[in-house]
Amino acid sequence: MTDPVRTEVVRRGVESACEEMGEALARSAFSPNIKERRDFSCAAFDATGRMVAHAAHIPVHLGAMPASMAAALDSRPAEAWRPGDVFALNDPYKGGTHLPDLTLIAPVFSDDAGTRLVGFVADRAHHADVGGREPGSLAPGRGDALAEGVTIPGVLFWEGGRPVAAAQEIFFANSRTPEERRGDLAAQWSALERGKRRLWELRERLGPERWDDDLAEVVAYGRRRLARAVQVLPEGEEGVHEDVLDSDGVDERPVAIRVRVRREGDRVVVDLSGSDPEVVGNLNAPLPVTRSAALYALMVVCDPTAPPNAGALEVLDLRTKKGTVVDPAWPAQVSGGNVETSQRIVDVVLGALGRLVPERVPASSQGTMNNLMVGLVDADGTRYSYYETMGGGEGATPWRDGQSGIQTHMTNTQNTPVEALERAYPLRVHATRLREGSGGLGTQRGGEGVERIIGPRSGVATVSLLGERRSRGPPGLAGGADGAPGEDAVDRGDGWTLLPAKGVVTLRPEERLRIRSPGGGGHGKTADA
Repeated sequence: MTDPVRTEVVRRGVESACEEMGEALARSAFSPNIKERRDFSCAAFDATGRMVAHAAHIPVHLGAMPASMAAALDSRPAEAWRPGDVFALNDPYKGGTHLPDLTLIAPVFSDDAGTRLVGFVADRAHHADVGGREPGSLAPGRGDALAEGVTIPGVLFWEGGRPVAAAQEIFFANSRTPEERRGDLAAQWSALERGKRRLWELRERLGPERWDDDLAEVVAYGRRRLARAVQVLPEGEEGVHEDVLDSDGVDERPVAIRVRVRREGDRVVVDLSGSDPEVVGNLNAPLPVTRSAALYALMVVCDPTAPPNAGALEVLDLRTKKGTVVDPAWPAQVSGGNVETSQRIVDVVLGALGRLVPERVPASSQGTMNNLMVGLVDADGTRYSYYETMGGGEGATPWRDGQSGIQTHMTNTQNTPVEALERAYPLRVHATRLREGSGGLGTQRGGEGVERIIGPRSGVATVSLLGERRSRGPPGLAGGADGAPGEDAVDRGDGWTLLPAKGVVTLRPEERLRIRSPGGGGHGKTADA
């Protein structure tokens, strides 16, 4: 017979260990992207590789973590791991999301001698530059996966506690900012050490003899919670929805994502196989990213507080077709799929669920991460890589207005504070403010987007933009008005000129870039909507 109190203590204890890993990572990282924006995630697994818990970090990372763990065990079976080993992976076709997201995985043993494997800890952090065509490693354009940066297919970065210098140096040598990469990688390692200790202490405190059963019950509880929650969806009915990406950054045609959702007993079928074929640009979403987005949307509607672990994943029956934009075949580009296509997958799954339980579903949020990558070479030859995603408007819900100027859905990062940005880079922030009037009208109003104006103080900046919801703003719901579409522009001293949402521009010190993020859709009909 299970003990629900003990299960909750174990669950919260493992989650706490993951949260502490994240704090250690943020406090010791070099780059503002990790230290300030907190673009990372931490998770814990049992000895068989099932995800038990994770911290409340970034949804697009965490739903894909189990695929990384499975890839690590395929490459290195459980019996081959030793104390002090750390496995590194960023290959999107082997459990990763996109190349800037480097995942480190370390085993947890019962003692320093490695007598018994009792679990794993993992962290995933977005490195601001890992090579590729342009600084930031997310630039749009025609190409293949080999043009997106250095690929780490799964190798040991530490073995028996000692750094594997040859493997690490390959990673550093392929970045425009290798010293920053060294610092961030060391921070990831330190976070793993913290997580290993906390899991070991929790196991000792609760009783080693029950540890495996305790973790198994936490996973089973995750499945039970979500399986019970999805009963709110009517069985035998199907929700169908379609939405589009503006373009893939190469061809200007829209890219459709189509979904059919239905409940079959205590599982939910999310069928995205009707989506458009994979594109030549970088907006293809690897399967782990698609799975993350589908699970997230399902949990948002059915039970946002259910443990999002391996058990919850069992409730999702995801169906795709290989060679489509939601399940591409190597070597299709995927760097933008993680940040942009994931958001549209959420939109379409929420749209389909809205046909089944409309009282639970919000209008569309901004539907983009407004990715900004800046590569700078200062007058003294120093190289910088700056990466930012911008908040925007949250879609209104049936019961409240959408929030303004926040990251929504598949990202949970923060903005880089102006003071930290200007201290770390030769950049000047001319303005950061809410974009008044950008939220869609309705009985409940959509949240406002953000306007940021930025430019280099010195040197020459290569700026890559990767954004969405520029052709049409986020749709309103139940008669609510759409949010305002996003907008990108450059001022070279003669006024503002609109830019494509996906592209590369060069900026000099007297020039400025302006990004206006979309507002959220409104909910409910009003006279003005």
